[in-house]
Amino acid sequence: MKSIIDPRNGDVEDDGSSTKRRTLLSLAGSLLSEISLPKLLAAWAVLIVVPAITLGAGPLLVSIWLGTVSAKTAALYTGLFAPTLLIALLLLAWFGGKPLWRLIETNFWSLNALAVQPAYALAREALRQIAELFIPTDTDQAKRGRVRAFSAAAAGLLICVVSLLLFTLVWPQTRWTGSASDLASPITLMRTALFNSVAIITAYLAAAGLIWALADSLMEQPRDAPMAPPASGKRQWRVVHLSDIHTVGERYGFRIEGGRSGPRGNQRLAQLLAELDNIDAQRPLDAIIITGDITDAGRSAEWAEFLDALAKYPRLAELMTLLPGNHDINVVDRANPARLDLPLSPKKRLREMRALCAIASVQGGRVHIAQASEEKLGPALEQALAPWSERIAEFADTGTLFESWHLADLWPQSFPMVLPPSTPDGLGIILLDSNAETHFSFTNALGLVTTEQTRSTEKTMALFPDAYWIVALHHHVVEYPKASKALSERIGTALINGSWFVRRMQRYSRKIIVMHGHRHIDWLGRCGDLQIVSAPSPVMDVTDEKDTYFYVHNLGLDAHGRLTLYAPEKIVLRGTVSPEPDRPSVATLREDRRSAGSMDTPRTTIAEL
Repeated sequence: MKSIIDPRNGDVEDDGSSTKRRTLLSLAGSLLSEISLPKLLAAWAVLIVVPAITLGAGPLLVSIWLGTVSAKTAALYTGLFAPTLLIALLLLAWFGGKPLWRLIETNFWSLNALAVQPAYALAREALRQIAELFIPTDTDQAKRGRVRAFSAAAAGLLICVVSLLLFTLVWPQTRWTGSASDLASPITLMRTALFNSVAIITAYLAAAGLIWALADSLMEQPRDAPMAPPASGKRQWRVVHLSDIHTVGERYGFRIEGGRSGPRGNQRLAQLLAELDNIDAQRPLDAIIITGDITDAGRSAEWAEFLDALAKYPRLAELMTLLPGNHDINVVDRANPARLDLPLSPKKRLREMRALCAIASVQGGRVHIAQASEEKLGPALEQALAPWSERIAEFADTGTLFESWHLADLWPQSFPMVLPPSTPDGLGIILLDSNAETHFSFTNALGLVTTEQTRSTEKTMALFPDAYWIVALHHHVVEYPKASKALSERIGTALINGSWFVRRMQRYSRKIIVMHGHRHIDWLGRCGDLQIVSAPSPVMDVTDEKDTYFYVHNLGLDAHGRLTLYAPEKIVLRGTVSPEPDRPSVATLREDRRSAGSMDTPRTTIAEL
């Protein structure tokens, strides 16, 4: 008897967190009903309330200290106070160093991710969405760019006006000086501190909104780039750019975002690897880059499925470089968008160590660690991890908070990873971690490239002045100059400091191409002189019977010695509901194509350049 409900096709439970099957409003309703209130209150206290009170109480406490304590201290330690304070600050800088700066930078951008970016991005993209309704589809890119620039400026002005209105409302309740008597009434002090904090944040929002708007509107707007066929006789590299594989841990498992609107299991991954093997056999590839979201939720079973699938193709593994995406690191619970972790929870550290070890098993002997403070590339990844291997294994087994603290710096110190060019004028790959700090499944998608990583990237390129580079990260650095199906596709997933990062990379545009994923769609274009490539996902937004595709990119040098992206080769992966008895297998097709394929093109690999 045929089953009334085929479990292989899934059911409504598989759509629990799907943004393709459910609206954001319905997901928000589920979130509110499922969220853990004790955890939510604790997270709000640690991430918002305590920092807000500290920020608002700062001026009051400083004025109290200046008025009372400082005078007594200065009288008691006449001649010793200043040098003692100086020594204490030097010790803090010496022992705090990078971790302290990393903490400051992370919290600064977390504030922007929480307050500025969502409001600004929503206003900007809503205005653009409305404007695009009245722009003919055949409008030239220059005019579209002007509309985008105007929308950015208008959004920033709107954020500024609203913030200033809030500032004027709370200003009468603020107080910026205090006395020792205020310490006797902590409730009143906290209330005043909260009003002070709101005033400071709204003032910052007003200024930040204008700054973000100016940065976006004055920057050259992104535009589609025409692709010319590669010139014969010039140096060329064939690079496969993949992203958002979203490997699941079950044979018939569905993905978080797609639910039943996406393919089941990992058959599409197996098909992809078989096709890559066929392509490389016909005309050898130089590199394969996967720009994040290798797994659907960073679980051990998902990494195991990916590594098992790749193990069948050792040649592909030798060509492959990986970097982490938000689904590899920041998804707290794939089944529950309301799930959150407290900032001190070791669970995120466990996902980081899991991803780092899996990445190292693929490329650990080939990529090196880059650090801005070094005059040369650091050790290979596997060498850098070797002293930590026992501690990582113990942490994976116990998951204790103590071990988590000891491993805190290992993840940020592992990026950027660099696949160096084998010759001074060869092609290298720089792999960035662009995931912002988050502890909430529903807000896992924001990105950030830290100053430390950017400086390390620049230092690496300075070490190889004649080399060319692919700079790879997960998050998109700009919004594309094309209309989206829904406003939700254009907000909440961007690189928070994308404008800043693009401006920094512009100075190297002659020698680099930026590649990313995250959006699941393909785009090849420019922002100013910087070439940017977005990879489609071979598994997202389609069901099993639908085709998907990826690209083999042709990189080369133009007549002026500039690294140039030529017309890519589009490779289609045919969809199928189930294997058909009379249909040849992927392996058979691969062998047929090998025998029919041409091997006339000479093999040029990164190692040979």
